[in-house]
Amino acid sequence: MSFFFRGGSRQRPTPQEIVRSIKDSLVALDNKTGTKALDDAEKNILTLRHTLSGYGEVEPNQEQVLQIALEICKEGVLPLFVQNLPSLGWEGRKDLVHCWSILLRQKVDESYCCVQYIENHVDLLDFLVVCYKNLEIALNCGNMLRECIKYPTLAKYILESSSFELFFQYVELPNFDIASDALNTFKDLLTKHEDAVSEFLSSHYEQFFGLYTRLLSSTNYVTRRQSVKFLSEFLLEAPNAQIMKRYILEVHYLNIMIGLLKDSSKNIRICAFHIFKVFVANPNKPREIVQVLVDNHRELLKLLHNLPTSKGEDEQLDEERDLIIKEIEKLVRLSV
Repeated sequence: MSFFFRGGSRQRPTPQEIVRSIKDSLVALDNKTGTKALDDAEKNILTLRHTLSGYGEVEPNQEQVLQIALEICKEGVLPLFVQNLPSLGWEGRKDLVHCWSILLRQKVDESYCCVQYIENHVDLLDFLVVCYKNLEIALNCGNMLRECIKYPTLAKYILESSSFELFFQYVELPNFDIASDALNTFKDLLTKHEDAVSEFLSSHYEQFFGLYTRLLSSTNYVTRRQSVKFLSEFLLEAPNAQIMKRYILEVHYLNIMIGLLKDSSKNIRICAFHIFKVFVANPNKPREIVQVLVDNHRELLKLLHNLPTSKGEDEQLDEERDLIIKEIEKLVRLSV
């Protein structure tokens, strides 16, 4: 059964009818194969999209939208959305993802009803993360995950779940579009909610940076470039100051940045410099860090002098490079 609008020939279905129709068609799709089951499911999802976001010049009825969200939670339809995503066609998946984002925004009093439902059924988040392995629906699941990550409780769950480690694999997938999408989701997880991220990195510091170091050393150029670029932006953000202070005390990470300063890519070398400079500029450098800088000063000065510049377009980079060169030279003089 489907409630596909055809002109104005029939009365609009109620929220209960819309949700019941979607649930029945998705259950049927789960249990059957064939064109009719798929057609019914996709027509019902399209009806849901029109109801939630409007159709043509017809604006959605917000009270009805909220009622649909409540009914979807009551009937347990969200798991059917996720489970049946692989069975839908391209347009059907696109419509479902659109509906998902609208449903998550529906608020009753002070709580988001669909978000609260997912909080109580977190296996849906694990399923969406794992779906990055499915070439056909990976990008759809990425969109759905990023909608979930907008809410701190859902982002916190993913960060602290075993599923989170999968992102370190996904960003190196051979499919460029999927790897890039996974990196966007990964970035959202680490930037959307400062308190949750700070708590996570404080308690998982060694595990996280151990995995991240593998990305910085990847043989895949795109992975290496995107990883060092994000790290240079992430560590230099004010909310991550404590993480940065801890990071720049470790010789292991200094050596990684020195290695990246030798990379054949101009962009990678510049991003690595923005992290390397903090190791050098730190007024409280550990003895081990100073020793590495002094022992390797000839090579480092050569690398810094050869650091690509934009010929006047980035004067700040030139000034910072000159300051770091002077600081290394100072350390060498003091060590004599």
